[in-house]
Amino acid sequence: MSRRRTVSPKKKIALLAGAAVVAGGGAFVMATTSNAAPVQNASNSTVCQGLATALGNNQSFIDGQRANPDAQSQARIANREAVIAQIKVQQAASNCQVGESAQGPQAAQPAQPAKPAQPAQPAQPAKPAPGQQQTTAPAQGGGAAGGQQVCVGSTVTLSGEAGAPAASSNQFPAGTKLKVTNLDNNKSTTVQVTSVSGSCALLNNAAFEQVREPGKFLIRRALIEKVG
Repeated sequence: MSRRRTVSPKKKIALLAGAAVVAGGGAFVMATTSNAAPVQNASNSTVCQGLATALGNNQSFIDGQRANPDAQSQARIANREAVIAQIKVQQAASNCQVGESAQGPQAAQPAQPAKPAQPAQPAQPAKPAPGQQQTTAPAQGGGAAGGQQVCVGSTVTLSGEAGAPAASSNQFPAGTKLKVTNLDNNKSTTVQVTSVSGSCALLNNAAFEQVREPGKFLIRRALIEKVG
């Protein structure tokens, strides 16, 4: 005769509890994995592209300061390293690849739906009728008349620096006035170059806020003019 092995009630309860824990843990892992959004990068996100460009511009500035140091280089480098740390925080908050870096127009362009062609130059005001005096409305945000267009095709992003509206540039000396127009929303700002950067026109936080589109860290269609 064969004997049937019996399991005590206490062992049955222990086995059932263990199975429930294993099943619950697996469900938690599956839920966590399914809810995690994929990390984006500059090739598929305009937000990530703008942050990567800002990071690259600041890194380029630091490299330039280390290659040609002066009495203020260490202070400038420390300031830009703090800016880079803040940009990385923004990358993490935006679900972008933390530390991804790109340089200005060379940054990967994300795929976007085609937009109708628009003129690079703002429309010229109509000529007044004979005997009438011509008036010019001030540009939105900037307040300065248009000047010589420069850096055609350049994108514009932010440096991450605080302070009053200003810009930095690798082409124009301190004191130069630049008017930057975002052609996607027709907002413009006129700022003075105060420091050196790795791009034609790099706006600080306050200046960028005057022309940005909500949620974007890059102006891909920018009109940059030298006005003083």
